Amino acid sequence: MWIALSALIVSWIIQHAVIHFSHKYHLFIDLHTDDKPQGFHASSTPRAGGIGIVIAMFLVLLIPFGWKLFISILLAFGSGIFEDFHRSLKPATRLLLQLAAAVMAVALTGSVVTYLGFGISMPYWLGMIFSVFAIIGMMNAVNIIDGFNGLASGIVLLMLISFGVVAASVGDTQIVMITTVTASAVLGFSIFNFPKGKIFLGDGGAYLLGFIVALIGIFLSGTNETVSPWFVMAVLIYPVWEVVFSVYRKLRAGRSPLEPDGCHLHMLIFKHITRSNPMTSVLIAACTAPFVLLPTLYANNSGANFATALIFVILYTVCYRFLERKEQL
Repeated sequence: MWIALSALIVSWIIQHAVIHFSHKYHLFIDLHTDDKPQGFHASSTPRAGGIGIVIAMFLVLLIPFGWKLFISILLAFGSGIFEDFHRSLKPATRLLLQLAAAVMAVALTGSVVTYLGFGISMPYWLGMIFSVFAIIGMMNAVNIIDGFNGLASGIVLLMLISFGVVAASVGDTQIVMITTVTASAVLGFSIFNFPKGKIFLGDGGAYLLGFIVALIGIFLSGTNETVSPWFVMAVLIYPVWEVVFSVYRKLRAGRSPLEPDGCHLHMLIFKHITRSNPMTSVLIAACTAPFVLLPTLYANNSGANFATALIFVILYTVCYRFLERKEQL
């Protein structure tokens, strides 16, 4: 508990300092006047909340498992912080840093998925490639849903709770401690981010959190036979499906999947339902929470978790089609 409290306090202090110095010296500022499809804030805001989170996560060095993660954590964070500092990395350089973070983490921690559930397995070398790809994908997925105050951080907190509960049930105390430290650091950020949006996660923070939840999920299912890989998929299904569906609809429209737009589900909910930045996050978190938390009750059941993920995909798609029609009117 004292480690969790320390992470919360450190994150809170650093967030406060980042907000102060960012405004004073005009650092990491996301201007509300910028014409960006993802911009829904009414005032210029620092986008460096990841700094407080990553500094608080230095406490993972008190955990033996944490030493294996530390350099990877810094690489994951570094793949986005330069963008937040308005020194844009080339996409290839950003991807290289994410690849290095994922490969190092997988190699040092042995976080590899070789069993896919339903009696399907794959060779270890293929599992390593799959795990690295999954981590990089999740890093970018969390960044995509980081659109409103408390949305990405709130969803990640739900994921960490779910993973922490299951880690405790299988006796993995080190993962419990890592999820606790991360959740406390995120909570310290959320105090300033929700509901008023005094600071944003930024790319650095979003990539870092996506990296952590993906790695924890892979480690849990890869090292514990009683944890189904479909449990991890059910917990992560919202950002995962957001990416998959976004790629599909952009390709269908003849656009590049890498081209940003204002047509993600959270944006349509804001435009046509809530018309409120924080309430958009509350609504999505409330609707997503059952799909993230209920799987803790049947973490070993691939069929039940597959059904959970499938039901989410169906409901998401139906909701999106409904709002898409409203958008076209």
